Amino acid sequence: MNQNHAFNGKLDCHVVKLEPDTKETLYNTSFYGNPKDDFLELTLIEAAYLTYKGRIKVTRDKKGLDFKDLISYASREKENFEVKYIVYKDMRERGYFIKPGVTDFRVYPRGGRPGKTPSKYFVYTLSERNPMPLKDLVRQLETTANMRKELVIAVVDEESDITFYGVKLRTMKGDMNENVPDKGIEATLLEDRVMVWDADASALLHKQFFYGKPLDEIRLQLSLVEAAYLQEKNVLDLSDSSGDNLLASMEFADSAIDVESDFQEKLAVYRDLRDSGMVAKTGYKFGTHYRVYKKIDGLDTMMHSQFLVHAVNIEHVFNLPQLSRAIRLAHSVRKQMVFAWRSGDQIMYLEIGRIKM
Repeated sequence: MNQNHAFNGKLDCHVVKLEPDTKETLYNTSFYGNPKDDFLELTLIEAAYLTYKGRIKVTRDKKGLDFKDLISYASREKENFEVKYIVYKDMRERGYFIKPGVTDFRVYPRGGRPGKTPSKYFVYTLSERNPMPLKDLVRQLETTANMRKELVIAVVDEESDITFYGVKLRTMKGDMNENVPDKGIEATLLEDRVMVWDADASALLHKQFFYGKPLDEIRLQLSLVEAAYLQEKNVLDLSDSSGDNLLASMEFADSAIDVESDFQEKLAVYRDLRDSGMVAKTGYKFGTHYRVYKKIDGLDTMMHSQFLVHAVNIEHVFNLPQLSRAIRLAHSVRKQMVFAWRSGDQIMYLEIGRIKM
């Protein structure tokens, strides 16, 4: 049958129904639609694309609908329809077979096709203006993992360009065999940092275990999360600035929360990273909480961290332009961008990076 022939279809709410003789050309060859007993059912996105290509003609109540009519109708009926259409059209025209899925689309690898090859990706489509709650993303990931697919986020900007992001849960494991010394060290909480005064203790913490930053040749400054972690490990005996009062862990935590409201989230992630054999140092220069090393052999290797890790909570909502900047910066300095949060007694890690499709 001539593929330039335009098949007739009828709009029925959120689908377009074509006569059964369209199955051979549109489904068996190009994998459009979902075959039923006596018709071929197209989604609105498939119908809009095939109308644009001149492959079908759609009517509603005996009135013909052109591409403009169909897009306008679908945009009223389906949230973010035009954004999803942009992604569908882009991937179809670059040779991918793409079908409706439990996220937005399931996509087959290049050279693969429905019925012969398992789909590889689940694609979740967003406008750059859409907020992206972490909870929603975790649900998408769980669905994707259960079906053994890879999750891809397709973000469409205001000029209709598409950026694809690969998203996956990951483990964080380092190669540092020791993470704390086994001696008690006196230290003082000042205002927003902790000071170690003894020269030998300062050198041990910094040069062997990679905590803090020297104030001078004798004294060592520790961040609040470093100090809290070392206090938990019974390495630090922490006193207040008067030197008269030892601080219990909860007292120190209360003081730290007054300085930074997200202290508990940061500490939970820091603790997990250190306990997993990694070294976490401030990531402020990169706009994140931590730069993270799998292993440090000496102070001269601390320029080459592998990850940027930002601590959030499960209620976090991603702003996509800010997310884009974070990922681009991480890529530019050859690091992987990871977000971390507490889930019960566990710390979960989510890696997001730009990919080519």
